[in-house]
Amino acid sequence: MGHPTEIHRILKEYFGHQFFRPLQEEIIRSVLDGKDTLALLPTGGGKSICYQVPGMVLPGLCIVVSPLIALMKDQVEALKRKNISAEAVYSGMNTYQIERVLDNATYGQLKFLYLSPERLITDMFRDRLQYMHLSLLAVDEAHCISQWGYDFRPPYLRIAEIRPFFPEIPVLALTATATPEVVEDIQKKLAFRERNVFIKTFSRPNLIYVVQKENDKGRRLLNIAQRLGGSGIVYVRNRKRTVEIANFLASHNISAGVYHAGLPPKERDIQQSRWMRNDARVMVATNAFGMGIDKPDVRFVVHVDVPDSPEAYFQEAGRAGRDGQRSWGILLYDETDLHEIREHFENAWPSPAVIKNIYTALGNYYNLAIGAGKDQSFDFEMNDFVKRYNLKPIIAYSSLKLLEQDGYIALNDAIDAPSQIVFRMSNDNVYRFQVENKRFTLFIKTLTRLYGGGLFTDYCQISEENIATALKISVEVVEKLLKELDQMEVLSYLPRKNKPQLIFVNERVDPGAFSLSPETYQQRKEAALRRLEAILNYVTDDRHCRNQLLLAYFGENTTQRCGYCDYCVKRNKVGLSDYEFTRILELIKPILKSSPISLSQLISSVADPLNEDDVLQVISFLLESGKIVKTEGDLFFWH
Repeated sequence: MGHPTEIHRILKEYFGHQFFRPLQEEIIRSVLDGKDTLALLPTGGGKSICYQVPGMVLPGLCIVVSPLIALMKDQVEALKRKNISAEAVYSGMNTYQIERVLDNATYGQLKFLYLSPERLITDMFRDRLQYMHLSLLAVDEAHCISQWGYDFRPPYLRIAEIRPFFPEIPVLALTATATPEVVEDIQKKLAFRERNVFIKTFSRPNLIYVVQKENDKGRRLLNIAQRLGGSGIVYVRNRKRTVEIANFLASHNISAGVYHAGLPPKERDIQQSRWMRNDARVMVATNAFGMGIDKPDVRFVVHVDVPDSPEAYFQEAGRAGRDGQRSWGILLYDETDLHEIREHFENAWPSPAVIKNIYTALGNYYNLAIGAGKDQSFDFEMNDFVKRYNLKPIIAYSSLKLLEQDGYIALNDAIDAPSQIVFRMSNDNVYRFQVENKRFTLFIKTLTRLYGGGLFTDYCQISEENIATALKISVEVVEKLLKELDQMEVLSYLPRKNKPQLIFVNERVDPGAFSLSPETYQQRKEAALRRLEAILNYVTDDRHCRNQLLLAYFGENTTQRCGYCDYCVKRNKVGLSDYEFTRILELIKPILKSSPISLSQLISSVADPLNEDDVLQVISFLLESGKIVKTEGDLFFWH
């Protein structure tokens, strides 16, 4: 197929880019040739272009599956600004809202339909699917399909069920991070017709990785911010510490913002905007911050707590240096951190019995009858929930995440969604309704005067306060009238949402019927433990280049050191080539492992025919990095 001129025209005309980034064009051509395609593009590599451009070229509809609601909303709004028809369907929308979007998709009025994975398996979607003119199925965050991945979501396993309806349609799977095992699993679970993977190297030559053992992290962090300058992100594990660290930086004249999932959506937007405009130099955040953030000039990302996995670390550190300029990914740790992260791991895996109790508590919290609740969305206040049932927050949160992974519930972060309305009746029918229901006449006329005829075609954002002012009535009365009109099916009213949402993906099950697959639970726990051991190995290994360690984890083996990480800087001081250094090391190591030995004996054992000065340099490096230990009697042995 190809479409070489068409894809470049669309890239320039709609997306404002003159050239594709590395691998984008090859991925797009593969899709346009009808091939199932898996694209691994590191954070900031321009994944959305890879399905948006072919989606524009191909006739019909492109469905995009994504678990990130905030990102879906952002992309839909961005496409609409480019006059490209796009909508999203996710948990928490009401039935009428979803039906309108799916009907538009069915009747060919949409180019892009974004779906959260749990909406993909609903009857409402499946009933319409066969009538859609589908040309491409894009699966974002594709690692979510693998139990070996770090963010497994069961609804992803059902995506392949769509394929028999459209046997000729290519699937494009995209992810920023996947180990070789997960790469194979994604293709298998999405029923790829043949193996087809595009991997952009995980190497980031401009990003310098540093790990420092540090007891006074505050002092070190301050030193980093002052010395490196520019924009930065500091990642911490808990919300309280985001505020403490931001205040500490501010007290030393470094402007800092705070970001975590517990902040109201409006406050999060304000903090993010300040940082994007460089009004705040440093953003101190939990891992809730970063998805969809594309700030090119981030000079440093510092982790003051050890992250849960190499995938999480690679993604978060990778937010530095998107502009190609030299940047730093720095991880600070102490001995306590190594103990705490193991404790955190145990808390993150409550027993199946505990998870069952928390599921029962959830049903009681919302007064849900057995068999009820399917697809229902509720405001969810974690603090209130844990207080009411006297639960440990970390245990409750971990249990909810595992219930989500098992397909019982879905959790959405708070998104500030203003109130919206749309008339469900035609203009003529609304007029007839007013004639028959005089008490609503002034109210409906005021709505149309304030918000225009667009109310009859699509949802329109409204302000209950403005309506109340115009009518000289209270906001409560406005809300009451809107709810009445909604119940009478004159209009659809979506009240403002600004709290996290909890959705029951399936009806509430009887405690006796509740089960987590023990095999699956155990397999996932073991996979998470392997990821934990891998990140601890990255933190504590001082014998290898940091870049080599990360690349090896993602299946990319290289013999070349980066030359700039903390290990390489120490190694470079030795002044020997890797070949010479390794040759001397391989002679020294077995001697020191067999029994303690004096320096003169060691040198005489290996210096001939090697240069004695070179041997001394290697011994000095190994002493400094703690691989060789010296006893009180001046004997040396391998530690």
